[in-house]
Amino acid sequence: MREWFGEHGALARGAFVVTVLVSLAVLFAPPGDVPPSPYGIDKVVHAALFAALAFTARWAGVGQAVTAGLVVLYGAVSEVVQGTDLVQRDASLGDLLADVVGVLVGLALWRLAEQVRPRP
Repeated sequence: MREWFGEHGALARGAFVVTVLVSLAVLFAPPGDVPPSPYGIDKVVHAALFAALAFTARWAGVGQAVTAGLVVLYGAVSEVVQGTDLVQRDASLGDLLADVVGVLVGLALWRLAEQVRPRP
């Protein structure tokens, strides 16, 4: 499995695209399509989703600074859009904070994956 992380090929780009598509479905689903969940689970979902976005972006070859900036910006924009009549969900500063934490976790996991992968 480590060799999968060795290059930024089609698998990496595909994983990133799928993660982006999942994020679009999760973040912009109509309120009626969002299942009820215990308090705080939405923050875990946000953090996990944004960790996956950051990790797969790095795997696909996007630089660390660009990944951090764009994925955090995506989280901020998604919260603004969620607060509009377009999506009719609630914007939340807590969700944005969970997004930022997720980005940091995803970047840290990528660094860890780079450290453990064998070098040629």
